Amino acid sequence: MNRYPLWKYIVITVTILLGLPNFFGESPAVQISPLRSGTPTDTALLQRIEQALKQKNLAYNGTILESSGIKIRFADTDTQIKARDILDAEVGKDYVVALNLLSNSPQWMHHIGALPMYLGLDLRGGVHFMLQVDMAGALTKALDRYNADLRSTLREQRIPSAGIERERSRIIVKFRDEQAREKAMAEFGKTFEDLAFKPENISNELRVIASIKPEAMTRMQNTAVQRNITTLRNRVNELGVAEPIIQQAGTDRVIVQLPGVQDTAKAKDILGRTATLEVRMVDDDGDIDAALRGSIPAGTELLSERSGGQLLVKKQVLLTGDRITDAQPGFDQDKQAAVHVTLDNNGSRIFKQLTRNNVGKRMAILLVEKNQTEVVTAPVIREEIGGGRVQISGQMNSVEARDIALLLRAGALAAPMEIVEERTVGPSLGAENIDRGINSTLYGFLGVALFISLYYSAIGVISVTALAVNLLLLVGLLSILQATLTLPGMAAIALTLGMAIDANVLINERIREELRQGVAPQAAIHAGYERAWDVILDANLTTLFAGLSLLTFGSGPVKGFAVVLCLGILTSMFSAVTVSRGLVNLFYGNRKLSRVPIGGIKIPNKAGNKH
Repeated sequence: MNRYPLWKYIVITVTILLGLPNFFGESPAVQISPLRSGTPTDTALLQRIEQALKQKNLAYNGTILESSGIKIRFADTDTQIKARDILDAEVGKDYVVALNLLSNSPQWMHHIGALPMYLGLDLRGGVHFMLQVDMAGALTKALDRYNADLRSTLREQRIPSAGIERERSRIIVKFRDEQAREKAMAEFGKTFEDLAFKPENISNELRVIASIKPEAMTRMQNTAVQRNITTLRNRVNELGVAEPIIQQAGTDRVIVQLPGVQDTAKAKDILGRTATLEVRMVDDDGDIDAALRGSIPAGTELLSERSGGQLLVKKQVLLTGDRITDAQPGFDQDKQAAVHVTLDNNGSRIFKQLTRNNVGKRMAILLVEKNQTEVVTAPVIREEIGGGRVQISGQMNSVEARDIALLLRAGALAAPMEIVEERTVGPSLGAENIDRGINSTLYGFLGVALFISLYYSAIGVISVTALAVNLLLLVGLLSILQATLTLPGMAAIALTLGMAIDANVLINERIREELRQGVAPQAAIHAGYERAWDVILDANLTTLFAGLSLLTFGSGPVKGFAVVLCLGILTSMFSAVTVSRGLVNLFYGNRKLSRVPIGGIKIPNKAGNKH
């Protein structure tokens, strides 16, 4: 009647073990990462770092050498900060030295994927930024894009023009005859729905003035923030920051929180890193020697090649990274590292037209990162290239190809952003919050455990054990889902523990009721668990619905509280019914009982007298 099969005990044991990685804690660390992909992080650098720390008598608890960098553990944050300053001076400008936190879980747990749950900014420490979107910059970027598209349309439709230029918030297209202007306006009207076109004559010069429609301007401003949020999230996720918080604040601001990152300079580097592609034509007719002496022809600029040489490139941008839909690292036909880029439909059309009209000429593929423009490759166009597939290769290794592909996938910002507020939450403050949260949960647990143990005797001790298992299950579930635990989440854990014992109280009181009615001990235990289930389910479902409402309509701290509350309800039902009954069956299910150790109760005899 009260026996569990072996497989149920195995399930209970495995679920308990899932929460163990969270009880090893974290240790402060210093992370050394190469600033450029070609800079080595090898054993020689590790030996330099260890030697520098020994010379300053700074003890460390271990080192980790990885292809992406070196990590050194320390016992406390004071030593961590001192080591950061020493190592920053030691490794020089080719490396980024940042503060970090590393899990103390054993290595075998990492190998099987048993990872601790993520901690939010208020618990783990990290950096907080408030960024403001530059709407004027968004307008400028949109006009530049329309400028290139208008030029491509004129070229594709073979409409002659006398030039096209951008003047503040409008684009001016010049023509030599009325027929060409009318044909262009008809074509523009069919292709560009967001632009308004107006003919204008100045000093016998025929013009078409293009400007963004007011409704399109409003839509563009509304979507600029959302597109930037998506790009920032893609970029931060791809660059490996665990569980970033990126959300809109107001009409033109974005909050970015990076838990675990302690170095604001490193965080700014992560947010500021972006790579975009530009395709321009090489000015082979220009005098490169005169350009090197400072006489650069109008409409061109002198740029550096990866091979170390200089190249005259026209300023007109024919294609940008905005047209990229995917970018993956790979190899070219010579087995050299390359990046394979896929363009969208419009980008494919532009690139096909570009290569068709410039066969035999050199085309420069430029990589723009951190306001630095570099010529990656400048091949001669041998034939028309269609299909929307572009290969970028030249003087790069596989690591750099991977990084470039990563940044191209993340995309460029829809509008420039400026950091208007920055704040660092130190690991010591986060540790203090954790200590307070753990203490509040611990004291609440001890109070409940003491009362239940005294009131329900041995069965009460089993209920307390199930309550402890509930805590293990909850943090284990947070680990599996890699959910972020914040300070409101700690409050939800404390609330969950208080609510979880309610199910055991219902079960224990039901067992007592059965015993009072003269039911045999084993039958009373069985009936107590079976008949209390409906009440437990009803009580927890109502709370679960309230938690789901908070999760659906809440945001920020409210959402963090709701996530832990909903998960806690599920784990409390499992621990109160399955785990508790498993322990009762283990200790009392295989023997004949004369009484149930569930505290003092009065059981009526057959004559109706109580004893």
